[in-house]
Amino acid sequence: MLVQHSERLCYRLMDEDDDALLFELDQDPAVMQYITHGKTTSREEIRNTFIPRMLSYRNAEKGWGLWHVRIKEDDHFIGWILVRPMHFFSEQRDDQDIELGWRFKQSAWGKGYATEAARHITNAIIARDSSIRSISAIAMEDNLGSINIMGKLGMCFVKKDLHKDPLGDMEVVYYSKMLAE
Repeated sequence: MLVQHSERLCYRLMDEDDDALLFELDQDPAVMQYITHGKTTSREEIRNTFIPRMLSYRNAEKGWGLWHVRIKEDDHFIGWILVRPMHFFSEQRDDQDIELGWRFKQSAWGKGYATEAARHITNAIIARDSSIRSISAIAMEDNLGSINIMGKLGMCFVKKDLHKDPLGDMEVVYYSKMLAE
């Protein structure tokens, strides 16, 4: 699946050859604050954990995976958008509820890039798959930047709960938006 460029940004689905970009992004403790409490990711963790994990939910036909986001004007990589079924790594996996996530360089914060990219990629995926009934996202409760993006995407607070994941469970807030029938 290809996603056309939006007003300011270009997109492509990431793969195992993007390990250097993934490593670069994860080296800023501020970027990692609400993911690992500021601990940066090692190259080994990218290669041995992050890449295999990404490949496990990557489905180019459906548009699932990490979408590389770069600025159209200067071709600069600024981050990624996650798209996969909600609760992918659990027995409650829901292919009709698409989980969105994002990780962007600090230099891209506050410019609307994450909202633009998430909205654009989601609209492209929903246009191709009429079985999707909702979009959802999770964040740590004090991650106000991500929660703000969720609101801009039309998501509403659902609950605060323990998010179970093979990499570690975390107390998060869940946001979701039902799509029109």
